[in-house]
Amino acid sequence: MTTTLIKDVLIWCVVLNYIILLAWAGVFIFARDWMYRIHGRWFKLSDGAFDAIHYGGMAVYKIGIILFNLIPLVSICLAS
Repeated sequence: MTTTLIKDVLIWCVVLNYIILLAWAGVFIFARDWMYRIHGRWFKLSDGAFDAIHYGGMAVYKIGIILFNLIPLVSICLAS
């Protein structure tokens, strides 16, 4: 594998992961009641717990994108 290929893969990973994150945030913002009804059928969650779980999940996902995609991409770009 060449560094160019690795950079291309990491760029696509960043783009796709941020699309997923933005879609999750968009659905959470614009269709929160629908999501709450769907999850309410499966789990007994209060409004506050539901919000905290999704907000925390988005934060962990974003940190994962930064740690596993952006930092390696930046380090490869700086090294080459």
